[in-house]
Amino acid sequence: MSDLGFAFTWYGHSCVEIETQAGTHLILDPWFSNPTSPRAADSVDRCDVLLVSHGHFDHLGGEVGAMDRSDAVTIASRTSPVWPCIHEMSLWLAELNTSAEVVGMNKGGTVTVRGIEITMVHAAHSAADWASHQKVVLNLGEPVGFVLQLENGRRVYLAGDTDVFGDMALICELHRPDVAFLPIGGHFTMGPRAAAKAVELLGVSTVVPLHWGTFPILAGTPDQLRAALSERGLGSVEVLSPERGERVG
Repeated sequence: MSDLGFAFTWYGHSCVEIETQAGTHLILDPWFSNPTSPRAADSVDRCDVLLVSHGHFDHLGGEVGAMDRSDAVTIASRTSPVWPCIHEMSLWLAELNTSAEVVGMNKGGTVTVRGIEITMVHAAHSAADWASHQKVVLNLGEPVGFVLQLENGRRVYLAGDTDVFGDMALICELHRPDVAFLPIGGHFTMGPRAAAKAVELLGVSTVVPLHWGTFPILAGTPDQLRAALSERGLGSVEVLSPERGERVG
């Protein structure tokens, strides 16, 4: 395995913890209560930076209609992270009065928090969920991805939920990511074949597949991604698919 320049742990679905070489802890899409996770949300005692790609229950980490009690909100209330998020989500969080330092932003914007440069980029998906008490759809803003530049200069692309889109070539040109975390499960996001095209557009040498295997309907697999990469002449791209809860790096 090549030197990543950081460590990460996947807890199933799209829930990932990243630890930088400088010791900063980031958590992405903290659905620790997903059916495949080996860790409970209430065991998380450190989170310096929290990132949530969009407002679906399986990324905020809660029950439909109860997003104010989601894993993301309870972790933020307990650990006081910086939470950069899209503008509409920041307005919602302001009403909840978590102890997080919420930074509202939008696509194309860049902020530097806890020594990490974070740029918000496009994602091709939806983002609203049902709010059962109000009998309305809770819309917390459009779905997004993030490009991180870590303290050591390594660049990481966190795609969130998305289909492949041609402007991933612009993410490559503008940000030059080294590693991409991409959904591959299919049905709600792109599957392995489209994810292989995304790797080609992004020009990354390492990819971590997410959003697969949580439920039978998310049927894409890392081996299918490897095969699709080989078909594109990208067999040298490293696909890292650790067990859930296994630390890599």
